Amino acid sequence: MHMRNRIGSPWLKGRLRCCGYKITIGREAILDVISKADTHLSAEDIYIKVHSMCPNIGLTTVYRTLEIMVKMRLLHKFDFGDGRARYEIAKSEEGENHHHHLVCTNCNRVIDYNDFIDEEVRLLKETEKGLSRKYNFKITNHLIQFYGLCEKCENLRIKRK
Repeated sequence: MHMRNRIGSPWLKGRLRCCGYKITIGREAILDVISKADTHLSAEDIYIKVHSMCPNIGLTTVYRTLEIMVKMRLLHKFDFGDGRARYEIAKSEEGENHHHHLVCTNCNRVIDYNDFIDEEVRLLKETEKGLSRKYNFKITNHLIQFYGLCEKCENLRIKRK
């Protein structure tokens, strides 16, 4: 498959260009995979998908590109407790992709949680304000992950009792 036919995310490409990075075939393929992902991909997951499109792209290129994008705050890098870093788009043309995660400690399923109620938003703002004041620290973002059992794993646990 020729990468010239791929679209990827024009906004992400523009952000890389603005910061002095060239858009190579490898970076374009990586951006394409990340921008179309509907799950939290590891570097190895991204590499497998990219390698099927562009066999000359190595795992090192994937790691380097991911780290560049994390440093630029275009990607979030997560550790969900399974020993593999996972990535997702942090910013896009539409703005911040802010959400929290529910992580199943049994099957490692990750659920994106972004349907916040007013009370949650108020509590988080108050917490950030209090922490900023207490530690004289300007908070610019936060990542929240809740760990437990998803519905399926909880039901299996209950049936075993």
